[in-house]
Amino acid sequence: MSASLSDSTIAIVKSTGPALRQHGVAITTAMYARLFQDAEVKRMFDQAAQVSGEQPKRLAAAILGYAENIDKLGALDGAVSRMVARHVQTGVKPEHYPKVAAALLPAIREVLGAEVATDAVLDAWAEAYQFLADILIAKEDIAYQAAA
Repeated sequence: MSASLSDSTIAIVKSTGPALRQHGVAITTAMYARLFQDAEVKRMFDQAAQVSGEQPKRLAAAILGYAENIDKLGALDGAVSRMVARHVQTGVKPEHYPKVAAALLPAIREVLGAEVATDAVLDAWAEAYQFLADILIAKEDIAYQAAA
């Protein structure tokens, strides 16, 4: 796990805020369509929240919150705690995170287009995603151990 994100990654991710605000739900909807091609992963999710659109909206808001606060991660402590609790409740494991990245990053390009979601943007989001995933995995490990 990297101790911190690069300045260029922080700047690029923050710069995507307006696009995420406008297209976030479309991105997360496209991401879930990709992710749910894996039946095992699909079973982990409340499908009623997918049908109602609540889950894509919540994830879009979380991604936007991360982009807007990537330079002050302490502002996300409450959201991270809620994610950890939900992930532990639903059985999210470290091996699930790469599957989400493999669905999210192409969804960003699909929705925003290659002119906006350049290789540099996707590289920055890949770094930022892995950084957050590492934080969540570490906190989830502690929660799983406490529950055992």
